[in-house]
Amino acid sequence: MCGKMRVLLLCDDYWHPGQVPIDGITPLAERGFGFDIITNADDFSLDMLAKYPLILLSKCDEVSQADKRSWKTDAVQKAFIAYVENGGGLLVVHTGTVSGEHTQALDLLIGCRFLYHPHDCPVTVQPVKPHPVTEGVGMFCETDEHYRLEMLAPDADILIASYSPPQGEESKYKEDPYHNTPAWVCPAGYVRTQGKGRVCVLTPGHHLAVWRNPHFQLTLENALRWCSGIKK
Repeated sequence: MCGKMRVLLLCDDYWHPGQVPIDGITPLAERGFGFDIITNADDFSLDMLAKYPLILLSKCDEVSQADKRSWKTDAVQKAFIAYVENGGGLLVVHTGTVSGEHTQALDLLIGCRFLYHPHDCPVTVQPVKPHPVTEGVGMFCETDEHYRLEMLAPDADILIASYSPPQGEESKYKEDPYHNTPAWVCPAGYVRTQGKGRVCVLTPGHHLAVWRNPHFQLTLENALRWCSGIKK
């Protein structure tokens, strides 16, 4: 792993098995990244943060898939905030946007909180602004959970939008009025800064096919490099 940029991946919760992001990042090992992986938050300690220029957070406030205890304590949230403000990079993907009961401080750092999504459906993802994170990335469509967010950060620079078609009475979900929605166009990727550090949020990623999509792979690579401040 000599010469590779070290990244700490935190993943695995009840609705989001860690194997999806683990398998999803595998191709990036050939692009100059080395990943250390924690799936059980009991194995995470605050002093780990100082060892990494980058954190990839794809985990909600649950210790693991089998353990729904909260792990994002006040101390953990303060440590993440200090980590970013002192120059660390934070890439948050999909379930990393899901809040816990007492994660308001971390939610503000991330810049949003997850609200809800319809059943899996075709989701079109498209860059909407030139930026290092979107460089070379094209539009793609995969079946996914289409996240709707509450935006919290006024400085969030939205780079990527996502679209899902209406799911009304004509859909197979007609038994559930919750899904009788109009077409959704939602933020799917944005960046912000805090102190000396950089934060990027990407909402796609429930299924491995999304992670392995070539356009999303490039988005991940670009986001990791941008968050670290290191160019290609």
